[in-house]
Amino acid sequence: MKAMILAAGYGKRLRPLTNRIPKPLIPVGGKPLIEFHLEKLSAAGFKEIVINLGHLGTKIPESLGDGSRWNISIRYSDEGPDPLETGGGLVKALPLLGVETFLVVNGDVWCDLDFTTLPAGLPDGDLAMLYLAPKPKWREKGDFSLVENRVREVDCPTLLYSGIALYHPSLLDGARVERFSIVPRLRKAIADDQVGGRIHLGKWDDVGTPERLQALQASPPSKVG
Repeated sequence: MKAMILAAGYGKRLRPLTNRIPKPLIPVGGKPLIEFHLEKLSAAGFKEIVINLGHLGTKIPESLGDGSRWNISIRYSDEGPDPLETGGGLVKALPLLGVETFLVVNGDVWCDLDFTTLPAGLPDGDLAMLYLAPKPKWREKGDFSLVENRVREVDCPTLLYSGIALYHPSLLDGARVERFSIVPRLRKAIADDQVGGRIHLGKWDDVGTPERLQALQASPPSKVG
């Protein structure tokens, strides 16, 4: 299975820090956040990683190179100065990802999910599997609910999308390389009962705001890595 790390966003909520450094390269525990993902993916046996580039994108390959440092191969999908959002970014990267189910990891989350526990693929007919986390106190509302390992939308959801998922390329059938969010397609797939889910009960954090970044950076390195 191939993996894609989403790393093209502007990181607007972390400005002015992200005016000079892309969010996935922000250091946590002494190294860039994205390196934790690469280390875990390599340890789980992943060999081919795709990283999309957007805001300050040239800094990412300058920092990570071709991936040989982690015994993996990194290929880059450059979206230019105006990132294509999740949907457009995935469509542009599909030629690098192939025709089989692939893993997607948001580059701006910290999560201690063991990638060796991922399923080898999706059940026939499913288009995605989302890893969900219990809603932390700092979030007002959750994203989804989970009923018998199927993702559901309810009025008062208590689970958050963790930023980690398995996607089948057919989720993007008919889509063009243009700026759009994957969310509407995902919601339709959920309504059609084509999205499974699992709950992650370990450590998870969104590094999208200065407050969340400060809280994560304040953790001892032994608890971050």
